[in-house]
Amino acid sequence: MNEERKILLEAEGIKKYFPVAGTLGKVVNHVKAVDDVLIRLYKGETMGLVGETGCGKSTLGRTLLKLTDPTAGKIYFDGEDITDYSESKMRLMRSKMQMVFQDPYTSLNPRKRVGQILEEVLSIHKICDRKDRMSVAMDTLRKVGLRPEHYYRYPHEFSGGQRQRIGLARALILNPLFVVCDEPVSALDVSIQAQIINLLQDLQRDCNLTYLFIAHDMSVVKYISTRIGVMYLGHLLEQAYTDDLFGMPMHPYTQALFSAVPETNPHIRKTRIVLKGEVPSPLNPPSGCVFHTRCPYAMPICKTVPPCQKEISRDHFVSCHLYDDEVSQG
Repeated sequence: MNEERKILLEAEGIKKYFPVAGTLGKVVNHVKAVDDVLIRLYKGETMGLVGETGCGKSTLGRTLLKLTDPTAGKIYFDGEDITDYSESKMRLMRSKMQMVFQDPYTSLNPRKRVGQILEEVLSIHKICDRKDRMSVAMDTLRKVGLRPEHYYRYPHEFSGGQRQRIGLARALILNPLFVVCDEPVSALDVSIQAQIINLLQDLQRDCNLTYLFIAHDMSVVKYISTRIGVMYLGHLLEQAYTDDLFGMPMHPYTQALFSAVPETNPHIRKTRIVLKGEVPSPLNPPSGCVFHTRCPYAMPICKTVPPCQKEISRDHFVSCHLYDDEVSQG
C-alpha cells in the first residue's frame, strides 16, 4: 500500500434524487438513487463497485462523470472542483473522463462504420486534424486487439466481445485518466469475459488508467479490483482493499452478499446468510440505517440514527452501528 498515492477523484456527500411527478406534473416524491456517498479513487487503481440490482451503482458512476448532475454534494477531479462546471467546461474535461457501457451494441450507432464512430469523438473534442484522424483511429483499434480492416465495418458485423472492444476504443481514443466501466462484461460469454478483463488490465498498465468497475459477478470484481465498495439502496456501506474485504467482511450486508457466492472447493462448506424481506423502495427508504429492515443484528438505534462511516482498520471503512464504541460498550 503506497503512502504516496494521489487522489484522482473524490466525491463527498453525493446525492442523486430523481423527481416523481403526480397529477398536473407536480413533484410528489423523489427516487433516492444515490444518498450521501463518500468515495475516493486513487490514480492507477481499480475500484470495484458491487451490490444488488437497483442499488444505485450505475447512477453513482454516471454522476461522478457528471453525465447526470448531482442533487447535492461535491465532486473533485484531479484537484479541481467540477461540481458546478457548465456544459461547455465539462466538455473540455470529458476527454479525461470516459465511460464504457454495459450493452456494446445499443451504445454504438448502427448507421455508422467503426471508423466514423471513433473519428467523431476526435472531431467533437478537436483532438487532431482531419487528415490525422484515420491513423489515430487505426492505432486505437490495434490497442484493443482489432485489425485495420475493422475500421470499415458496421457494429452489426461484430460479435459481442468485438463490439465491447470498439466501446473500449471509443473511450480510450481521447487518452483519458479515468474510465467508468458499467458492467462491461455481463453480456458476454465467460471465455470472452476473460479476454476483455485481461485487455482492461493491459490497457490500465500501458495507459496509466484509473477504473471504477461496476459489476454483479463477485469473482470478476475480486480478480480485477484493487479496492471494493459495497452499495445498498443508494448508500456505500463498506469499502476496503479486495483481500481485506473478502478475508474479513465487516458489514452484515457484505457478509450476506459474500455468503451467496458459490464455493469452487467441494470440501469447503459455507454458511449461507439468508436475508429476510424485500429490498425497500428508494421512493421511501427506511429511516436510520437503510439496511435495518433486513439486518439480523438490528438494534433500536439502527431504526432512527443513520450510521457514520468509520475506519475500522487501514483503508477499511464501514457504516454500521455494530462498530460504534458507545453502542458496543453499552
